[in-house]
Amino acid sequence: MANKTNPLADTLLPFSLMLAFVMVVSLSGCNGKDNPDPQVPPEQGKAQVYLTKGDRSLLFSREEPLEIISDVNNDNPVISLDTGFRFQAIEGYGAALTGSSAYLLNNTLNPSARQDVLKELFDPETGIGISYLRLTMGASDFSVSDFTYNDLPAGQTDFGLQQFSLAQDLNDVVPVLKEITQIAPAIKLMGTPWSPPAWMKTNGNLKGGKLRPDCYGVYADYFVKYIQAMKDEGITIDAITPQNEPLYYTAGYPCMEMQSSEQLAFIKNSLGPRFETAGISSKIILYDHNWDNPQYPITILNDADAAKYVAGSAFHAYGGDVSAMTTVHNAHPDKGLYFTEISGGAWATDFAGNLMWNMQNIFIGTARNWSKTALLWNLALDENYGPQNNGCSNCRGVITINSATGAITRNEEYYSIAHFSKFVGPGAVRIATTIPQSLPNVMAVGFQNTNGSKVLVVANDNSGAKAFSVNQGSVNYSYTLPAKSVATFVW
Repeated sequence: MANKTNPLADTLLPFSLMLAFVMVVSLSGCNGKDNPDPQVPPEQGKAQVYLTKGDRSLLFSREEPLEIISDVNNDNPVISLDTGFRFQAIEGYGAALTGSSAYLLNNTLNPSARQDVLKELFDPETGIGISYLRLTMGASDFSVSDFTYNDLPAGQTDFGLQQFSLAQDLNDVVPVLKEITQIAPAIKLMGTPWSPPAWMKTNGNLKGGKLRPDCYGVYADYFVKYIQAMKDEGITIDAITPQNEPLYYTAGYPCMEMQSSEQLAFIKNSLGPRFETAGISSKIILYDHNWDNPQYPITILNDADAAKYVAGSAFHAYGGDVSAMTTVHNAHPDKGLYFTEISGGAWATDFAGNLMWNMQNIFIGTARNWSKTALLWNLALDENYGPQNNGCSNCRGVITINSATGAITRNEEYYSIAHFSKFVGPGAVRIATTIPQSLPNVMAVGFQNTNGSKVLVVANDNSGAKAFSVNQGSVNYSYTLPAKSVATFVW
């Protein structure tokens, strides 16, 4: 992720409106329970409702279901859904299982406690059903040390990758992933490197530099080896990106510069052909950086020989506007869009404002701008925002695990993900959702799941409650959403 002093961040809404406020579930809300309610199948003639209030009095609380009627007899503004207009298919919602997250889960919690937490996070019935994880290929700014899968003494090379090894991931990442896949066998995984091995780089260092021109081929082989080695562990990598934040390369943690022309050449001449030769079906998703440079992915996708290997483009939210994703979609509507990173942190403490920013930009916002995913940064960090590796010193995880006691704190990010991940299953399709002008500062997005159920998420960024009705075909119901609150409806 980008350094929080990165000036690119200034082009985004103020960080005071970002995800924040560490929040334990034992506070009022969540029906007084430590875990979310098991998912209740929609009743015929009823719409399920889950509510998170901006004043924190209710947190992902299952409310009384709403009666579905054939016609509403009120003057409420109407949010309408039309299943006849279908947009992108959703691949999943989740976060990043960084080295730091895996270390905490594997070393701070005993097996029983870890199993409870993982079920809460990944089981769609008894938990919140996280369905997508991003993995770091080697070290990032949230790892317990700097490493890649082919580290050598200075001056040595290994073009045959004879010394390639997943050894460090076998300590924590792979064991935790194996437990997760037992709970959620269909979970999708994306692998992203922060740096190639130092010997492949122009400066011989994990920090900064570029990929050496004579190492394009061996670096492509490195991706193949990673995917195959993970497969040998029973773990399927669904997608990779060639480089995390390729335009931010002055960090104190592993990073590398990769301009669009360089990424284009790498994909077209090395990565794509090597995947093809090796029979690798993992998606190649390019860019993986901020909304403020949509021309980077467009430039690569404009090259037909590179584009044939590419499934889509990935974005972060530390700069620019979410509408950049639609800009790329309009230029190349045959390619997917993926939102892959944003972090909450100690720099903002307004729960309600942050909840609304998160909905407007990351969850409702990315979905309405063609994204197939919405992924946050660290799945878990400790009470000191770590373990850190020379990067962000105050980033917060989706959950906080106390390193001394193992106590779990469910942070605001947890509730934000839950409103989508528990109900919008992989394969769900976004459907047309129209919000009338008489509902200013109300945001909404709708989906149809593969089982036919419908999901509507609505956020009210007003200082007062807003009453509205919902119409989808012959389905009608009414609801009053409190100020600065989010509700998910399922029928």
